[in-house]
Amino acid sequence: MRYLPLTDADRQSMLAAIGVQNIGDLFADIPEEVRLKDLVELPRRAGEMDVERQLGAMAARNTPASSAPFFVGCGAYKHHVPASVDHLIQRSEFLTSYTPYQPEISQGTLQYLFEFQTQVALLTGMEVANASMYDGSTACGEAVLMAHRLTRRSKAVLSGGLHPQYRNVVEMLSDLTEFPLNALAADPAGSEDLIAAIDDETACVVVQSPDVFGRVRDLSAIAAAAHEKGALLIAVVTEVISLGALKPPGEMGADIVVAEGQSIGVGLNFGGPHVGLLATQQKHIRQLPGRICGETVDANGKRGFVLTLSTREQHIRREKATSNICTNSGLCALAFSIHLSLLGETGLMRLARINHANAVALADALSGIAGVELLTPEFFNEFTIRVPGQGIETIEALARKGVLGGVPAARLAPDQTGLDDLIIVAATEVNSSADRDAYVKALQEVLS
Repeated sequence: MRYLPLTDADRQSMLAAIGVQNIGDLFADIPEEVRLKDLVELPRRAGEMDVERQLGAMAARNTPASSAPFFVGCGAYKHHVPASVDHLIQRSEFLTSYTPYQPEISQGTLQYLFEFQTQVALLTGMEVANASMYDGSTACGEAVLMAHRLTRRSKAVLSGGLHPQYRNVVEMLSDLTEFPLNALAADPAGSEDLIAAIDDETACVVVQSPDVFGRVRDLSAIAAAAHEKGALLIAVVTEVISLGALKPPGEMGADIVVAEGQSIGVGLNFGGPHVGLLATQQKHIRQLPGRICGETVDANGKRGFVLTLSTREQHIRREKATSNICTNSGLCALAFSIHLSLLGETGLMRLARINHANAVALADALSGIAGVELLTPEFFNEFTIRVPGQGIETIEALARKGVLGGVPAARLAPDQTGLDDLIIVAATEVNSSADRDAYVKALQEVLS
């Protein structure tokens, strides 16, 4: 078919039919300050080789995570992914399939999703899990909506240690659905009184551990206080490897657990795709969003797998659905499941210990530099330091010396005060002693 662009009259007719004045009205929910005002600064037309050269030059301005000592975390972590994981997920039946959930022909896909759910439930200390969400932040938003349905209340309380981008997702949902939100200020010192913020109108309390500043938290007292008021505790985990060393949120009283599973089996991938984990108690399964795979028997009594209890918008009326997210991160969930199966329980625990040991060694080395203060006394593989001057400028200076030294806290939450001199640093199993030495040397030079 020939490409026939719409005429101005066609566009006006379509806009009139849906009741808006112009195309800009269709994007009213997107904040004005993040919308492009003009076309991007690229030629309107160019030959294929010219395009390749220009895009290659733009890409060359990046510093890839694998090309320098890398200590960036804050919800996306550089871990080693075995070659076998990528080899297996690239089999055509996994890589090219779309919604392959017919039980008559898709038992392999359904079984790995069932096993994935089992792994997530075991990791989080919960009874049931779904077949994944887009990422940790969208899982967090869905968990808040789930709590509203379960408690028939609308208020959500967010800890100041919650990742700012997770907070942004919940705030967007709050704006769209008009539920009240009590989002506490960023809390690098760990001094917030979260329990005092819970009242009789609270549907849920959202707490991250380890939090965005790296601090490990005991959620037991917060869970008890929430339950006393009839609210639910939503526990957030952005570094899933930590569950190989720390007590699972379910054992501390969490009602819903959400996590980012990227650290297991999934690379950084330039920011995505990732894989969101969502688990809860059996009694809440009817309000659990997303796909759920169950075990059954066929007509001959043989073990089999089917999708079940899926009240999604593709299946029933949109206003009755538990979620309007229309898919799951199936390929990333498979990568997660393969990597975790290769590790096993012993391997995951050993990996967690290596992560913690590397982070402790780095924290000790950095805090020994004059002017640098360690703010996180108890952490897993991520911690916050205070540096003289501006954290953003320090990180840029480190990058010029070939070290990706972490995330300036002020860049994550530019609207928050008191974060300008803070840097959030992560260390994983991929960091060698030479990487740590390079970081220490570069930071000493930058601060001298």
